[in-house]
Amino acid sequence: MKRMMMNALKTLLVSTCILAGIGAQAQEATIRKNLTERIPQLQKIDEISKTPVNGLYEVRVNGTDIFYTDADANYLIQGNLIDTRQRRNLTEERIDKLTAVNFDSLPLKDAFTVVRGNGKRKVAVFEDPNCGYCKRFERDLDKVTNVTVYTFLYPILSPDSAEKSKNIWCAKDKAKAWQDFMLRDQPLPAASCDVSAIARNLELGRKHKITGTPTLIFADGSRVPGAINAQQIEKHLNETR
Repeated sequence: MKRMMMNALKTLLVSTCILAGIGAQAQEATIRKNLTERIPQLQKIDEISKTPVNGLYEVRVNGTDIFYTDADANYLIQGNLIDTRQRRNLTEERIDKLTAVNFDSLPLKDAFTVVRGNGKRKVAVFEDPNCGYCKRFERDLDKVTNVTVYTFLYPILSPDSAEKSKNIWCAKDKAKAWQDFMLRDQPLPAASCDVSAIARNLELGRKHKITGTPTLIFADGSRVPGAINAQQIEKHLNETR
């Protein structure tokens, strides 16, 4: 008798799970159909998933763009979802997870390296030599020790960014040429060599949707867009090593 009851309970649980799965698929199909019909710009929806809010669904498009909608896709919300009890920005956390980069997969051969102190902590930075915020960031980074910095030249800001990046990459001492230019405003001597690494950096940046400089990637894969000060750099390095 006990065995029969257990088998019946298992059957009920399996049936419930199947029905729940079918219901979720039907709900997703409804949202996808209504959104793509009503908003042609949302033809390619990557994922639809439930949120902690009853009746609210996350809609992910273009890899990392997040929207929210109701069960019938009658409304579309763009903005941050905040958990007020835990004081957490759920949208920001989700985007951070989606944009994380596997640090160990970065092609470090396409970057030049600066080691300060014992170099135990690590950060990769995508930078354009014409970027004013990058120059400010470099001055703050210069105050941080016990770190290895991998700089990926990422010329996206102006027509001569590529030329300046070439002169840095082809210099006899890449790190010195970079620091002389960014920290000491010294001119870049003309140089030439194979710059396919810079082309690969641009492709890598497009793959990871890096649209501005500086963009920092820490050892745990977390990403920080924009210039941050020395104190903030230290905080991230200590949290991610």
